[in-house]
Amino acid sequence: MSISLRQIEPADYKTVIGVVNDWWGGRQMADMLPRLFFVHFRPTSFIAQEDNQLRGFLSGFVSQTYPSQAYIHFVGADPRHRGQGIGRLLYSHFFEVVKNLGCTEVGCVTSPLNKGSIAFHIRLGFEILPGDSEVEGLATTSNYDGQGQARVLFRRQL
Repeated sequence: MSISLRQIEPADYKTVIGVVNDWWGGRQMADMLPRLFFVHFRPTSFIAQEDNQLRGFLSGFVSQTYPSQAYIHFVGADPRHRGQGIGRLLYSHFFEVVKNLGCTEVGCVTSPLNKGSIAFHIRLGFEILPGDSEVEGLATTSNYDGQGQARVLFRRQL
């Protein structure tokens, strides 16, 4: 595998949005990734490619409210290439970039039903933060992404 990483560009929006719903098994996810991430968060958002083909992406940023914290908003890996370290590569690169920008921790969230995402984040050293409810024994924060949208909140120290 010869995956290369580069900073995300506005021109990548069409390509990424064109695959996001398919990569999530037909779930409507594209609305969660507006174009603004490809314009305003380029220094901390990345494309993983192989032979100029999209293999994955990560969209993140440094918090303006808490400058020592970075946040990963959206990450995707081509399902045909999962298990090859693309997600780990994207996260590791993000950690390095935001650490150099003065961040000491990274946060992110996922659905309590996304067992693969939860296991992945734990393997990468994220801890699950306490919440105000539980789903299948996992601490969750209720209504985090809207009414009825509980999320598992993660934090990783850098």
